[in-house]
Parts: sequence; structure tokens; C-alpha cells
Amino acid sequence: MILLVGAGPMAIQYAKVLQSMGKPFVVVGRSQQSADSFNASIGIQPFVGGIEAFLSSAHSISHAIVAVSVDQLERTTACLVENGVKNLLVEKPGGMTLEAIERLQILAQMNFASIYIAYNRRFLATVIKARELIEEDGGVTSFSFELTEWADTVQKIFKADGVKENWFFSNTSHITDLAFYLGGTPREIATFTGGSLPWHSRAARFAGAGVTEQGALFSYSGDWEAPGRWAVEVLTRKRRFIFKPLEKLQVQLLNSVAIEAVDVDEELDAKYKPGLYLQVAHFLRCDEANLCSLTEHLKKSRLYARIAAYD
Repeated sequence: MILLVGAGPMAIQYAKVLQSMGKPFVVVGRSQQSADSFNASIGIQPFVGGIEAFLSSAHSISHAIVAVSVDQLERTTACLVENGVKNLLVEKPGGMTLEAIERLQILAQMNFASIYIAYNRRFLATVIKARELIEEDGGVTSFSFELTEWADTVQKIFKADGVKENWFFSNTSHITDLAFYLGGTPREIATFTGGSLPWHSRAARFAGAGVTEQGALFSYSGDWEAPGRWAVEVLTRKRRFIFKPLEKLQVQLLNSVAIEAVDVDEELDAKYKPGLYLQVAHFLRCDEANLCSLTEHLKKSRLYARIAAYD
């Protein structure tokens, strides 16, 4: 049985994918209101009352997708693992803090569970195409990325206690995961931070540089008190790949100033939440290629903690 935990907007996106695949699944939500909204969108009435109540009766769960709010991710995932679920796809960041992610890793190892963190941008058609071309060019030589958040917008969003204070994990890790997925995992990194925000006290400005395990140089910056947007640029000896916005791919060729869009088959990304269909497909067939394992996520989250001044 496939279990979908959560009945909010993100769970609805997962349900659309599962329905299109013809995969039967069961949905568990907490409130009647979210369950009714889910039913109105998908045509399936979720079990109401939370994961603990659902698991109190016998169930055989082969795969679980956890799409609850950030503050509930660790508790929900831990509950599933403790009740014998072995294959889990968990919305990022898995846990609200580095300590939470570390606790989940220990629990997963103790229970021989495979947990993957749902960074769906890895499965964008543009990202898949870029990785093919990067390999064709002989690999990455350098890359850079911007991780600016719109502070005024975030400040107005209602979130549970602690979510905004750990916003780098809760949200910004989307861009850092994509950058390091494309460019390579850092071997060495120097980090600098400055400033403060009412809802993110430890830093508001970020800069740094380093070298990956494959020898590519990289740099990053972000100023949450200034205009900006997420962006990634990856360089090879033949091309510059530009993701700005992240969902689009442009290329600049060697010895040229022209920047041209790359044509890709975006049918799945147009029909479903971008990247989600292929991510779910990989997860359900237990294909680890390109998925972000909890082990990988923990390793990178320790870097994120340094970048965000959380350590």
C-alpha cells in the first residue's frame, strides 16, 4: 500500500501524480477542513485524525510520502519508521533543524529504513538536460549561485514557531541542493554572514566560496535585505548553463556573448508540479539515482548550517 500523509496543497500535488500513474493510495490528514478540501480537489476522502490514529490498526505500507507542514515532518516520519515503514519520501527539509535531521538519520539506520528528501527540482526537464550536456562537455569547472529570499514576503507568511527562524533549512535549501547537485558536493568551503532580520536573527546576508570533491570552484551570495532571486550558473569548458529562473535553462557558448534558451520536453513539468512526476516515479520503483537520500541530505545540511550561521 502507498500511504500519502498530509492533505494540504502539497499532498494534493502528489495525489495528482499518483492518480495519473494509476497507483492506488491511502491519504491521512489531521483536520476535517483539510480533508474536505483534499476530497474536493482529488475525489478521495482522507482518513482524519493523524498518523498515530491511522497506524493504531494493522496496515501493510510499502511506500509512504510525507507531505505535512515543516514543523511536523520529523515527528510524522519518525512515527512511520517506528511502525515498520521502510521506504519514505519526505518533503524537504525532513526536519526543522540540523539536530532533527541527525535524529532521523539515527532512527533510519536503526530500523533499516530508506528515507529520501523530496527536492523535486532535481527532476526538472531543464536540469536533466543540463546534466546530460555537462557530462558531454567533460564536467563542471566552476559554478555560482544566488540564494536571496524576499524578506518582506516571508515576514507576512504565517508559519509555526521556529520555521522562519530556520528558513534556510525550511526553504532556501531548495536552491543550495540544486546548486550542489549540478555542480558537485563541496570538499572545502569558506562562509561569511552579516545582518539580522526580526524573523531570522542569525543572519540576513550570506557569501562564500569553495571547491568541490571533483575540483570545481564555486561561489555564492545572498542578501535577504535587498532585491534578488534564486539563480544558478554552471560552467564547463564549452558552455555556461544559466538557471534564472530555476525552471528555465539558457546556454552561452564558448567565444560567444549570445544567450539562448534550450528546448526541452516540458510536458510533465507543465502538467504537474515541476519535477514531481519523475521524482515519484523514481521513488516508487526504488531507483535511488538522482534522489536525495537522507544520508546525503544530512551531509549537505551540515554545510547549510555553516552557510546560514546555524552552527
